Amino acid sequence: MPQLEKIAENIWITSTSHAFLGLRVGTRMTVARLAGGGLWLHSPVTMTAEVRNELDAIGPVNHIVCPNLYHHVYAGEAVAAYPRAMLHGPHALRRKRKDLPFAADLSDTPHPDWASDLIPLTIRGCKLAETVFFHVSTRTLITSDLVENFDSSPHWLTRTYLKLSGLQGNITWSPPLRFLYSDRKLARESIDHILEWPFERVVIAHGNIILENARESVERGFVWLQAP
Repeated sequence: MPQLEKIAENIWITSTSHAFLGLRVGTRMTVARLAGGGLWLHSPVTMTAEVRNELDAIGPVNHIVCPNLYHHVYAGEAVAAYPRAMLHGPHALRRKRKDLPFAADLSDTPHPDWASDLIPLTIRGCKLAETVFFHVSTRTLITSDLVENFDSSPHWLTRTYLKLSGLQGNITWSPPLRFLYSDRKLARESIDHILEWPFERVVIAHGNIILENARESVERGFVWLQAP
């Protein structure tokens, strides 16, 4: 069974099991083939032999991206598999993961290799320090922890959490974690900027990717984020 699922021209995703605080929320990697032919890995997952074989079949891996301060767990595996690739992440992640060979800090200025493919935007006022990316040609918004989108979960603890937190069947950001948005005015400005992009699908790390009414779903998902 193929590990990479093509969701748009030059865009693939693959998911793996992942637990956070005992909750089975899974995680997802996005792969983009850049104009120059190289691959860009966003939020890497476990580098199984199957995943590596499929990646190698579509292009050389030139860039590995840790998009925020939390999506770095499998970055070491990706670097070991592709030691010539450039590793990117938030500047603060260098202190957290001194074992990783970061080559560049993420910012609103794209790396020259992906300047014609992806527009980056770092969400201000949020302790996640996440940079999201708009893939222009496919109108795809590539994110990790922008929102979550769960119908349910077979795991009883995760299912209970989704129900109690209002996340089940509701595209939004987890209410218990909203304290991470420490400056709501700055964060709201970033979200409003994102909503100016004409995206038609949203890749997220946890839950189902958003394929219908994408912009409207994100807009509704951030109604709670208003400056005090």
